[in-house]
Amino acid sequence: MVIISFLFGFSSSEGSCFGLRWFTPASEVPLCGHATLASAAVLFYKIKNVNSTLTFVTLSGELKARRAEDGIILDLPLYPTHPQDFHEVEDLIKTAIGDTLVQDVRYSPDTRKLLVRLSDTYRRSFLENLKVNTQNLLQVENTGKVKGLILTLKGEPGGQSQAFDFYSRYFAPWVGVAEDPVTGSAHAVLSSYWSQQLGKKDMRAFQCSCRGGQLEISVRPDGRVDIRGGTAFVLEGTLTA
Repeated sequence: MVIISFLFGFSSSEGSCFGLRWFTPASEVPLCGHATLASAAVLFYKIKNVNSTLTFVTLSGELKARRAEDGIILDLPLYPTHPQDFHEVEDLIKTAIGDTLVQDVRYSPDTRKLLVRLSDTYRRSFLENLKVNTQNLLQVENTGKVKGLILTLKGEPGGQSQAFDFYSRYFAPWVGVAEDPVTGSAHAVLSSYWSQQLGKKDMRAFQCSCRGGQLEISVRPDGRVDIRGGTAFVLEGTLTA
């Protein structure tokens, strides 16, 4: 994921408002959570920005990132989902996951993401090991209605400290991303769905990509969601024209 940041009217060490755009290898996208998290981390920890909260002006409106003791909290939009007729997307789903049992199908018109909930009979290991065919999805769905496929699974019961409320994986070959490792924009959809399904506002989620990542979620009464995540710097360099 390539991030292009634009700063408006302030030095990066003292300013609190910045412009932010996101580009995949194929196109510009309206929201990218982990790229926003990375931008905030660079400003907070590398540029030594003095503010406790940063505002990013984006295609998805104003997004905020604030410091927390154990990471950074992103303030993102909360996107509702609507029931989707399975037969209208049956070819897409079967192309992606074959005969895997599906419990619910929802659609987010704001983000053009299709949410597919797998049967509660499956466990986390099944989702982690599931072979998803993304190569043929562009041929099956080329209307522009779907730009991302979310596979999700209810969390396993138990009181362990590492128990999660739900799991997910995310695929977006329509924008040049076969599988995304950890996806804030997908959780802006997942948070709305699972909050209603579980009757909870505070949840712990895990995205089951090969790299994997856990997210702390708080659904707010103002129609937005706080997502907490940690960061790690793995590469640093300088670009010269």
